[in-house]
Amino acid sequence: MFHIIPTVLAQNTDPDTTITDITNAIITGVLNPLITLLFVLATVVFIWGIIQYVIAQADEKKITDAKRIMFWGIIGMFLMVSAWGIVKVLCDFFGSCGYITFPVV
Repeated sequence: MFHIIPTVLAQNTDPDTTITDITNAIITGVLNPLITLLFVLATVVFIWGIIQYVIAQADEKKITDAKRIMFWGIIGMFLMVSAWGIVKVLCDFFGSCGYITFPVV
């Protein structure tokens, strides 16, 4: 993952590169794919918790574990949506992400 940042930044050969260009490159090349991947992962964890809950039958330990998995899946989804919101707020505040569109969840 860390090799992506230099690659993204090295693609622009314009000598008049601004901080806006660098910010846009980092957001589109690193943050958005990473947040999307983590959001999908959190969704999979939540769905796995639902599956575990359904197949738990009457075993209280399995039901408790499934509820815990679903809880952390929801927490993960909340954090990823919050991360998109924080990036969007920072872009709006600094005015540095003019052409970037953020995924709608």
